Amino acid sequence: MTKAWSILPDEWKPILKDRGLRPFRADQILQSLYRDYITDWDAATTLPKDFRETLKAEFPITKYEILDVSESADGTKKLLIGFEDGNSVETVLIPATGRFTQCISTQVGCAMGCAFCASGSRGVVRSLTADEIVAEYMAGRSLGEITNIVVMGMGEPFANYDETLRALKLINAGRGPNLGARHITLSTCGVVPGFKKLAAEGIQFELSVSLHAPNDELRSQLMPVNKRWPIDELLTACADYTNATKRIITFEYTVIRGVNDSRACAEELAAQVRRVPMAKVNLIPLSPVEHRPDFETPSEATMMMFLDVLMKHRVQTMLRRSRGKDANAACGQLRLRHLDR
Repeated sequence: MTKAWSILPDEWKPILKDRGLRPFRADQILQSLYRDYITDWDAATTLPKDFRETLKAEFPITKYEILDVSESADGTKKLLIGFEDGNSVETVLIPATGRFTQCISTQVGCAMGCAFCASGSRGVVRSLTADEIVAEYMAGRSLGEITNIVVMGMGEPFANYDETLRALKLINAGRGPNLGARHITLSTCGVVPGFKKLAAEGIQFELSVSLHAPNDELRSQLMPVNKRWPIDELLTACADYTNATKRIITFEYTVIRGVNDSRACAEELAAQVRRVPMAKVNLIPLSPVEHRPDFETPSEATMMMFLDVLMKHRVQTMLRRSRGKDANAACGQLRLRHLDR
């Protein structure tokens, strides 16, 4: 059975025609789904009742439930979204002046096993389907107009490439939600084959890479994916991507007290990043997670030292302030709390 939120706008007319349904209904469907933002075909009152019954039977709208909400004093909201099979994922809504950013997940859990990430502490259950990823967007959209999406939630997007890209293409589509490609950012922990595939799409999505360490020894301790695709191979793929697409790559570097926060790490990070044309760095202070009490948030002085070193090496750098610290900020924590209950 094909779910409505997995069908790209251009696919509706031929699908309806093949079933003997009038093609002009496709425009009414798109209006209902992505302008009126219905979550139930009964709400599509511009469509005849018998046609709505056909849609329910053949193209149902994905069912979801907001199981839990954790809200921070700074306005950040983390939602736990439950699906019909009993699995759940997190999506986060981050308000800022002129922006309302949603962080979405692509898998239930994560198989990558990064040491500081709660999402992967219990492994991966399954990948989300395209309609379930769109359901996350719809849940966020019900709370405000989304201006930006970052695919930085639970899971590795390149490990669920086809379904993730279908969902993002739908959210980007002009006759869909029509969110601009440059307002959508994919984040990978370094699954190298995904770089070439994304470059071939010809879509101007933004791309970020979770680096978190400047050398193989340290990165392999923090991120097991590095044993499969070491830093040299990863940075080569990044350089090839920027040369092919002329798009900037952002490297995410989470700073952990006493682990990857030395001046030597900062100097080495600057040298590594400069190997990639059109690159910049986001410095992120660690949001502590319960399963790794030994990992601590760095001092403000350490963060400023990192920023100073990178900028002296002429690396474009942004210091990101942690949001939602009082709302189970680290990815995966709200789901773990729900599972433990």
